[in-house]
Amino acid sequence: MKRDARVLRELLTAHGRTYAEEAGIRLADTPQPLYRLYVLSLLLSARIRASVAVAAARALHEDRLDSPRRMAEAGWQRRVDALGRGGYRRYDERTATQLGDGAALLTERWHGDLRRLHREAAGDVGTLGDLLQEAPGIGPAGASIFLREAQRVWPDIAPYLDAKALSGAARLGLPEDPGELTGLAGDTEPAVLAAALVRAALDAHVAEDCLRRAA
Repeated sequence: MKRDARVLRELLTAHGRTYAEEAGIRLADTPQPLYRLYVLSLLLSARIRASVAVAAARALHEDRLDSPRRMAEAGWQRRVDALGRGGYRRYDERTATQLGDGAALLTERWHGDLRRLHREAAGDVGTLGDLLQEAPGIGPAGASIFLREAQRVWPDIAPYLDAKALSGAARLGLPEDPGELTGLAGDTEPAVLAAALVRAALDAHVAEDCLRRAA
């Protein structure tokens, strides 16, 4: 087996899990899981550990704040409290406001259904990113996180490997071309590949361990 294939195999074996899966989201092209992915993407885009963002997303779900209507009706303090239970304390007050404002926007603009946003973009990734960024708290990083994960149920945008995923490939000495990477990954879903590469980009120890085991 060639060196690049060995490295990628080790990475996917150890880290081939999407962030949505880690947060307990059974992603489907239906309103609730897509909204939960939107919330997770917003949380992950802050300068905070991914594990904390995932825990906060789980806490919001456990408090049944898993639809734009429920998020908006919950009130600011309830959102703050849920984020706190997930350990998301540094940005909890600002994020609670963004979640409320975002829920109002999603309800008004797309009737709380992100499939409508997908249809509005007509399969154009750039337009999808721009539309997602209309929501408070979702910047370029948050939009990219959402699209990396959503390609699992929106195959028209796959393979979506953004700059962060490709920087993970570079750290591993792998090709930085999406087509070559998906070819190396074989039957692995692009969303899983993207998540694994992002973990290598975010944590040098992940990359070092994969390189050591592939040697």
